[in-house]
Amino acid sequence: MSNRQEQPLFNDWFQTRGITEVECLVTDLTGILKGKIMPASKYLGGGRPRLPDSIFIQTVTGGYPDDEDIHFWNPAERDMELVPDPGAIYLVPWAEDPTAQIIHDCHYLTGEPVELAPRYVLKRVLALYEARGWKPVVAPEVEFFLVKTNTDSDYPLEPPIGRTGRQESSRQSFSIDAVNEFDPLFEEMYDYCEAMNLDLDTLIHEEGAGQMEVNFQHGDPLQLADQVVMFKRTLRETALRHGMYATFMAKPMAGEPGSSMHIHQSLVDVESGRNVFAGEDDTPSKLFHHFIGGLQRYLPAAMPLLAPNVNSYRRLMRSETSGSAPINVEWGTDNRTVGLRVPVSPAEATRVENRLAGADANPYLVMAASLACGYLGMLGQLEPRPPMVGSAWSSGSKLPDDIGPALDLLHDCKPLADILGERFTNSYLAVKRAEHREYFQVISSWEREHLLLRV
Repeated sequence: MSNRQEQPLFNDWFQTRGITEVECLVTDLTGILKGKIMPASKYLGGGRPRLPDSIFIQTVTGGYPDDEDIHFWNPAERDMELVPDPGAIYLVPWAEDPTAQIIHDCHYLTGEPVELAPRYVLKRVLALYEARGWKPVVAPEVEFFLVKTNTDSDYPLEPPIGRTGRQESSRQSFSIDAVNEFDPLFEEMYDYCEAMNLDLDTLIHEEGAGQMEVNFQHGDPLQLADQVVMFKRTLRETALRHGMYATFMAKPMAGEPGSSMHIHQSLVDVESGRNVFAGEDDTPSKLFHHFIGGLQRYLPAAMPLLAPNVNSYRRLMRSETSGSAPINVEWGTDNRTVGLRVPVSPAEATRVENRLAGADANPYLVMAASLACGYLGMLGQLEPRPPMVGSAWSSGSKLPDDIGPALDLLHDCKPLADILGERFTNSYLAVKRAEHREYFQVISSWEREHLLLRV
């Protein structure tokens, strides 16, 4: 669609809301929003905005991989056109002047899509399902911590002060009063989300001090990945306005549980509208079991997409502070010790909950990876192991315990690379290895405390 064709789609929307400014948004590999801000009149009449494709090989610190790691990369830094998605336009409800924020896809000037864009990677996986007459349905659950503002990264994070003037010091899972401590923040968050048409369902207090969870209504994976990205931005902004931080780090505080991004997944036959995970006798279908078989086979190799940072693996350690974070790819019904939980539900709602991803992961890549693994299982008719009854923790960890081994598994998994895209996979590996090397250049306080005068 050309810019001339796009303009009428936005004219009415802009005029109705008096939009004067536009934020053109793209998520990089980490999930960080990149883009441009421009006057609405220029956006509507000045052609598509452009960015260099090198934003997709940028590390979380703003650096780039070494040359030998990106030998496949075109060093010219080609321009990309940002192509707006009319279904991903939102108000910026906290802006003083009426402002729109629009999520864009990326295309080269020759017209072909940019394979490295996380949103395109998810679209690529969804196209495989569409070709078989299937439509995935997902429902994300995103955990986060509210913490005191912290301007010195050498100091540990602390829970924030609530309405009572006190700081949480104990576990308060599902406590209504603990959520009410932050009512002013959450009321404003819900107002903002309503103005943006984000389809939030429930809010609960999780295990950690100041830890909450927001659930989204089930729906289309691409739209819900967009909404998770927008929610993260909205919550961070709201928290700042109330004198605290909201963080989606997988493990922000020692002694507290980590934060996850659980994804409930089911599969609908487009022609009949039927959930194909439900068998004719109201028991899970063969496709359902093959989907789980694929998750079991391929999720260990997909872990760099679900646990993308060094910090991510602190959440996936079995200890008294890890909460119910999974350390395996076992499955079972109504069992929170497994990585793949099947909730008790009517047959038409048969689904599997992937509990492995951290809240720090890019939602486009989490959904793409999980759906890709399930697709490979259905394609190969892979049978899952028997469901777990009782605790799955007793069998130990079945997942990589650090980002380094996880990257090696992804590197060696050709079926995943074929689905996600070889150029994307190579770029992702290069970026994450560069981040890993940079992390090891930092000497931690633990090393100074225990090694400085003892070794």
